[in-house]
Parts: sequence; C-alpha cells; structure tokens
Amino acid sequence: MSAPRSAPWRCTLLTSVLTLLGIGFFIVGGVLVFVAFTPVPDIDSFAARQIDQSTKIYDRTGQVLLYDYNRDAKRNVVPLADISPHTINATIAIEDSSFYEHGGIRFTSIMRAVLINTLGVALSQGGSTITQQVVKNELLTSKKSIIRKINEWMLSIKMEQIYSKDQILETYLNNIPYGSTLYGIEAASEAYFGKPAKDLSLAQAAYLAAMIQAPSYYSPYGTHQTELAARKNLVLDRMHTLGFIDDAAHASARAENVSFSRAGHNAIIAPHFVFYILGQLEEKYGSQALVSGLKVITTLDAELEVKAESVVNQYALENVKKFKASNASLVALDPATGQILAMVGSRDFFDPDIDGQYNATLASRQPGSTMKPFIYALALMNGYTRNTIIFDVPTQFSTTCSPSDTTNNKSPCYAPSNYDHAFRGPMTFETALAQSINIPAIKTLYLVGIQKAINLAKAFGLSSLGDPSQYGLTLVLGGGEVRLLDLTGAYATFANDGIKNTPTGILEVSDANGNTLEKYTTESSIVLPAPIARDISAMLSDAPARLPEYPLNSPLSFPRYDVAVKTGTTDDTRDAWIIGYTPSIAIGVWVGNNDNSPMVKSVAGFIAAPMWHEVMAYALSKYPRGYFGEPSPITPSVPPMLQGNWRVPDAEGNIIPHSLLYWTDKNNPQGPPPSNPAQDPQFRYWEYGVAAWYARHPELFSGGVMLPVPLSYPVETAQTETTIE
Repeated sequence: MSAPRSAPWRCTLLTSVLTLLGIGFFIVGGVLVFVAFTPVPDIDSFAARQIDQSTKIYDRTGQVLLYDYNRDAKRNVVPLADISPHTINATIAIEDSSFYEHGGIRFTSIMRAVLINTLGVALSQGGSTITQQVVKNELLTSKKSIIRKINEWMLSIKMEQIYSKDQILETYLNNIPYGSTLYGIEAASEAYFGKPAKDLSLAQAAYLAAMIQAPSYYSPYGTHQTELAARKNLVLDRMHTLGFIDDAAHASARAENVSFSRAGHNAIIAPHFVFYILGQLEEKYGSQALVSGLKVITTLDAELEVKAESVVNQYALENVKKFKASNASLVALDPATGQILAMVGSRDFFDPDIDGQYNATLASRQPGSTMKPFIYALALMNGYTRNTIIFDVPTQFSTTCSPSDTTNNKSPCYAPSNYDHAFRGPMTFETALAQSINIPAIKTLYLVGIQKAINLAKAFGLSSLGDPSQYGLTLVLGGGEVRLLDLTGAYATFANDGIKNTPTGILEVSDANGNTLEKYTTESSIVLPAPIARDISAMLSDAPARLPEYPLNSPLSFPRYDVAVKTGTTDDTRDAWIIGYTPSIAIGVWVGNNDNSPMVKSVAGFIAAPMWHEVMAYALSKYPRGYFGEPSPITPSVPPMLQGNWRVPDAEGNIIPHSLLYWTDKNNPQGPPPSNPAQDPQFRYWEYGVAAWYARHPELFSGGVMLPVPLSYPVETAQTETTIE
C-alpha cells in the first residue's frame, strides 16, 4: 500500500509560509548588513529642528484662508530630568513597553510586518518602537514603501549604537505633536493643564500619552472625548501591568476627574469644520503630514458659514431663555455632490460653559420624527401610494395584551399616543407625514418591516442604527441614534432624486511641492427610485397638508419655492430637529443640551424652525431655484384605500370602516385583498381601534353616506406616557 499523500492545499500553504519566512529573514539580514554603512545625523539636530511648514485650509474658492495650521507652533525643549516620571512611564507603557530592552527595533514586529504586508495589507504594520518613530518623524518622509521602511529599521539600529536611550527618549518627548500647534511634552502640558511637564499628575500624564497615537482624533476638545478617556484608562492599565504603578495609584488615577484648560482663540474661520477636516487628514496621512506644508481646498461656502454661525448663535441664546436649550448646530450640504457647505458645531466654538468646541453635528442623538420619511419611502417602494388611507385611532400594538387596552402603554403593552393626545381618524400617508402623526407612522413601519426599514435607512447613510431588537416599532419615532451630518445627507438624497452622495468636505489636497495627493470625485449610489424620491418631496413640501398643525405662514413654508421639510422632537424634549431641502441645498438643524438634559416641552417647529428658516431663506437667495418634479400619478387601477377612498360600501350598501389590513395584503398592496385578513397578528388590534372610532362617531354616518369628518378627535382618557412627535 502506498503512503498517504498530503492534500495539495497543505503543500501550497507550507510552500507559501516558507517563502514568506525566507523573504522575512532576507530583509532582516539585509538590515544587519547595511547598518554599519548607514550614516546617522547628529542627535542635537533633532531637538533644535523647528518645523516651519504649515497646512493651509481654504474654502471652496481657494481664496479664503480658514486656518493656517502650525503657523503659531509652540515648542519648549526641556531635558528629560524636567519631565515627570509619570509621563515617561505612561509614554513607554503605551508606545514601546520594551524600549529599554531592544536595540532600536523589535525583530518579532518586523517579521509580523513582513508577513502581513507581503500578503497584501498596507504597509502600516509592525508596531514601531520609539526609536523608529524618532527616525520616521525627523529624518524620513511619511510616504509608505518597502525602501522607506528598511531605511527606518537601519537608522533605528544605528542610532541606538551611538546615542543613549535617554537621549532618544528626550528627543522623542520634545518633538512629537500633541494636537493643534503643540509640539513636545512641555508645550502640551502648559497648554492643556497650565503647568510644566515635571508637575504632571499620573492621570494627566496618562491623558497626554493617550493622545500621541492620533492627536486630532483624541483632542480633549473634540467629539471623541469618550474614546480619549478609554485610551487614558488603557494607558493606566498598561502601566499597572508593567509594574510602573501599584493598585492604589491605578485605581485613583482611573477615578480622577481631570480638567483641561480652555483652548485659546486663534485666527480661524469655521472652527468646527476645520478641525473636522484636520481629523480626516490626520487619519489618512498621519499627524506628521499636518506639518509638512499641505494645501487643502475644502467644500465650505465661507459666506454661508459666516451667516449660519451668526444665526445659530442668535437663536441659540434666545432658546436658553425660552426653552432651556443651551446649544444648537447646523449642517448645509449640496445634494448633487454631498459637499459640505456649512458646519456649525455649536452656538460658540470658544464658549467653555456649553463645551463649545464639541461638534454636535457629529454627535449621536435620537432623531425623533425625522425618521418617518424613510419609512414612508419604503412603503411607497412596496406599492403603497401617497393617498393610501391609514387610520389614526387609539391602537394597542402588543399582541401580548388585549386589543381593548388602547390606553395601556406599560410594558409589555404598547399603546402610544400622538404628541398632542388627539386622534384624527382616516388620514392619507401624505397628511399623516406632513402633520407628523405617530400612530399612522407606527402602522406603516409594521407594514414594511423593521429590518427592511433599517436596511433602507443605512443605505441612506444612517449607519449608526443597530439591530431591530433594539427599537421595535419605536424606530419610526426616533428610537435609534444618528448624527446631524448623516441625517442631513440622507435628506439630501431625497432632494437628489434618490441618488446618495456621502457627505464630504475636501475638494483637493496637495503637498508642499504642489503635487496633488487627492481630488474630489463623484461617488454616487442609487438608494431610491427617482419617482419615489419625488413623492416624498411632494409630501414634505405640501404646506396645506400640514394644516392645522402648522399654518401656511409658518417657518416651515416658503411661498413660490419648492422646499421640503420635516421636524422631530424626542421624548422629554431632549432633542429638537428640523431638516429641509431644495434641489440645490439641504440644511439640518439640531437644538438641545450637550448633557442630554431636557428642554422646556415644546415641538421643533417652535424650538428649531426659526433659525433653520432664516438660514434657508439666505440660501434660497444665493443658490439657484430648483423644482422637485411631478410626483407619481395615482391611477384608478389601485385598490380604493390606496386611492384615498376608504368609503367602500358592503353588500347592503352600508359604509363600515375597516383598517388597511382588511383591504390590502401588506406584502402586495396593489394586488387582491387578503382572503383571510385575520391571519395577520395585528389585524384584530387595528380593527378594534377602527371599530371603536366608528362607534364613537355615529353622527358621521347617515345610511350609506358618510358625512364630513372633523379634523381631529380629542382623547378623553389620559395616556399613561408622553410620547414623541
């Protein structure tokens, strides 16, 4: 009997591994061979070196300078003896725990880098030592290549043969960036904590060490303060594991409440937007690229930005007195490109009382009823129409409770109300959306399915939404969390006939020699058929359909202009939103408090709409007038309920109202009615609500004729829980 043969794939795998190992040993051997012949610059040149190239951020014209990053660079060189031991240990713990043991490089890291990068991963692996970082930052370019990496390894080994560990560490701590225009530990310590580096506490030292990896991203003034705190704790954990601190110091430093000094005023236009762009540049090119002389042309409309900042500040200050709302933010986008035209992250970037440097346009907040258009859009895609009749009546949605429990909203029951505790009987999709009525929206979400609704919302760019089990039917009322930037971009998709453009803030980046590093190119995707997008725009721009909730002359309306708009207010009035658009511009506004405390109970039409209206009015005067196009016609071939007619007589000619589930198959609404509608678990619940409404209003019927229906029906029984608009 012959010996068993190895599987071909095993032979191939073994050959590949041996080949990769051979390449790795060849490269490492090459490093050792060439180390002796590689010159290393004088160590004194590192400490004395001054970075004199700044990154310039311009508006979309390329003429208005928004910010000159590094123009006022701050650097105070101090000897290692004048740096807190906490800082030294924290930096070593998180950046290079074997700093005092290796000879400039870690061969295990090099082998890992060779194997991973040879398999096709970008050249970013290897866990650079502190020595390597000194070489890379001070002697080499940031361009990633095999040759540059080999040079880095050779120089690191040679440097450690000539200079002491303390000299290398001193150079490192005096030159690394700590955000904005701060270089070196002394400048960072003075700027962030108002003290020299030798006096830093353990927690303060851990914070600064945590920032080294990505100073813009981990800025204590930015939108990643939670991530910064988590990384600070990681630094402390590493220090504890390595024996730099004991149990008591570890626990105390983790619990310490560290305060950062207020950032100073610099010559800067659109500060929230500028630091948003700097963060993107740092993530893409590395922190050293920000001091290499980049020229960045952004998408910002400086005139619109200045106007928006002024308006947001004015109304936000008024809202403090009127609604106990201390902050507001605004985003403006070009729907055709996704380009950011304005970004106002707070009422005042330099106001520490409201944490003004926090960019609320990037914060995750509950969107309230601004989620409703996406649900109705999905319903239209599934075959429903703008005129589809849906009953706004008290309804119990939980099948674990009785259909008659229409006022029981205590878990596991779910019987929500509308924001005004009134019910309006039969409504079309269009009037229900225009007036932001909750019960029809919840029913529509049931018709289309929660998972499908989340999938569509994510396709629109609302990627922060999670699993359906997190929300249930509350999704349509804003049960998830989204960012204002993403939500405005999603509405811009409606304005652009269903074509999505991811929000972007950069038109062009070039290096100090004028070489173009990147340039804006259109990256579009169709997420909604154009006719459906136009239907939603028609529904959101129908001012008469908003009656009586909003008068024709409300801040939502612009006579003679095509402007679609939707408001949203979350439970307990913690967030107020308004997102509106024309074919030329989409503008979103959020109002609230950064600490998520509630405002005075009101609706977004009063809290957020006035500032939105003023900025939109300015934009309408500045940008071309556009038109949405005609909505889809509603043909007589569709079932009566989809035509807007629920007055369907029975065999005796009597008009007895029924729910949509009685007349239509929710999976095929334009097909024949279901043969047994009672198979749907919600059927009894919806029918009970409609029947109860019918019984309460017999005066509306005379024989087979329905008399005019009032606009609303006040609820006699108080609800158990306030719900959201």
